[in-house]
Amino acid sequence: MSESKAQRAYRFIRERIEDGRFSPGYRLVLDTIAKELGVSTVPVREAIRLLEAEQLVTFERHIGAQVAFMHEQEYLYTMQTLALVEGAATALSAPTIGADHIARARAINDELAETLDHFDPHRFTELNHAFHAVLFEECPNPHILDLVHRGWRRLTLLRDSVFGFVPGRAHQSVKEHEGLLRLLETDAAVLEIELAARAHRTNTLDAVLAYQEEHRRSGAGPDDRT
Repeated sequence: MSESKAQRAYRFIRERIEDGRFSPGYRLVLDTIAKELGVSTVPVREAIRLLEAEQLVTFERHIGAQVAFMHEQEYLYTMQTLALVEGAATALSAPTIGADHIARARAINDELAETLDHFDPHRFTELNHAFHAVLFEECPNPHILDLVHRGWRRLTLLRDSVFGFVPGRAHQSVKEHEGLLRLLETDAAVLEIELAARAHRTNTLDAVLAYQEEHRRSGAGPDDRT
């Protein structure tokens, strides 16, 4: 049995949400999607309503349909927890972080910097994870390391491509990465490293929460749903 036009539109949009091509906050313009699929806007609108029911899409006044971010409270809790455990894991890894680790992490950070000119939030997130993994994977405490892995998995489930919302944060993140590397290669105090790693994570959280608040304010007004 062949799929309906609405099902095809649903699959088209969902696949792009899941692989990051439609990142959080991406505006879903009915006419554009309909033209790409060669259908009318009716099945596209039906597909968007299905995705909205699954909480993958939201509708904002004066903005329209866009890819959902995540439950703000869940993101807050996850990032707060990850800031603590990843900060600890990075600090505990510090004594065994050698020149090869620093070189590997710096090479990834250089690649992150290169992506800023033609920004791809999904790719940036992948490289960001790879960078931090170099710094925390040497953690000798398996329980803390397990919590770090759980936190990153949780962010993936929440579709953590937050740099699509706040690309300006990506530039600052690259700078903070270099600061972390300098602390590690100069044998800074373990507590200083832990606090820097923790602040790096909470800086992203603060940027996203600020965006969410601004987005809510700018979205106020009469319902222009189409």
